[in-house]
Amino acid sequence: MSLTRADVEKIAHLARLELTEAEVALYQSQLSAILEYAERLNALDLAGVPPTAHAVTQQNVLRADKTEPSLPMEAILYNAPQHADHQFVVQAILDEA
Repeated sequence: MSLTRADVEKIAHLARLELTEAEVALYQSQLSAILEYAERLNALDLAGVPPTAHAVTQQNVLRADKTEPSLPMEAILYNAPQHADHQFVVQAILDEA
């Protein structure tokens, strides 16, 4: 499929691009080449080929979750400027409604 000059100018207008005459000619040939390649891809027989997200099989490489003991509450709150009832005390930043 070959794009016309008017097609390129319309695409540039939709993309809010101001193109020079040289850019219009350049993009006309480049966009036409891209569309011709897409037509070649559409002609391929892909029956029986499953869709894929990656060209190479991907695996989850994360470690398995396991529970471990937490830090003691005294160690967690040790450097807190203020704490009460095993919680950090912070200044309110939102007005109550």
